Amino acid sequence: MRILVTGSTGKLGSALLKQLKDLDYQVKITSRRKPEGEAFPWVYSDLLSGEGLEEAVKDVDVIIHAATSPIKNSKSIEVAGLEKLLSKLNHIHLFIYPSIVGIEEIPFQYYRLKYEAEELLKNSSVPYTIARATQFHSFVEDLLLSKPLFKRYIIPGKVKFQSIDVNEFARHLIDLVNKGPQGKLDDFCGPEIMTLREMAELKIKVNNETNDVLSIPLPGKLYNSLIEGKNTNPLQKKGIITYEEFLRNKLNYI
Repeated sequence: MRILVTGSTGKLGSALLKQLKDLDYQVKITSRRKPEGEAFPWVYSDLLSGEGLEEAVKDVDVIIHAATSPIKNSKSIEVAGLEKLLSKLNHIHLFIYPSIVGIEEIPFQYYRLKYEAEELLKNSSVPYTIARATQFHSFVEDLLLSKPLFKRYIIPGKVKFQSIDVNEFARHLIDLVNKGPQGKLDDFCGPEIMTLREMAELKIKVNNETNDVLSIPLPGKLYNSLIEGKNTNPLQKKGIITYEEFLRNKLNYI
């Protein structure tokens, strides 16, 4: 089986490649910049311009599309770039698209674009599997719990997350390779639902920090949708590694 991984330098892409190294697949990667120290063959391509896409997808059976751009050129990458890529895929057996839980219910531009991309894929002739996940443990920590201010985590504490380990989701995607197109799968979610305040307090405990937590409310529909847990799915607790285990594993790694 010949697999192409896009977005190989991101957290998900890196987790995919780490696991694919130990498996019996022919793997190549594609991006605008060549990753340093990567053993897999690399092909240049640019989702913005479409340059190199035809060469990148040549002679592959399955594509895991981990390329994404939440901040810069989001519409050009998530939707227009995907459309360019799909136009080159008359030959592949499966296109695996990682997505995010609750994107049709959360008023956030990047999520709306991910949902638009899902619809684009569904309406294409390309055989596909859409695999949604909740936020990664590392995403929540890096974005919201990385830098205390004046010895406090100042956060929207009532926001809920059902975070998951990125390596577990990568394993889930790789397990889909030989199953053929599945359409849109059930959500792949973390083992527990916690408020951001609970996550911050847990980080303080695990790391023996002297920081405190200041929870502040935020206005708007986005904040309310996250308080309501639109980014979670309590019926689909498929992950095993908890946020606490993630924190402790990180300590051991350091």
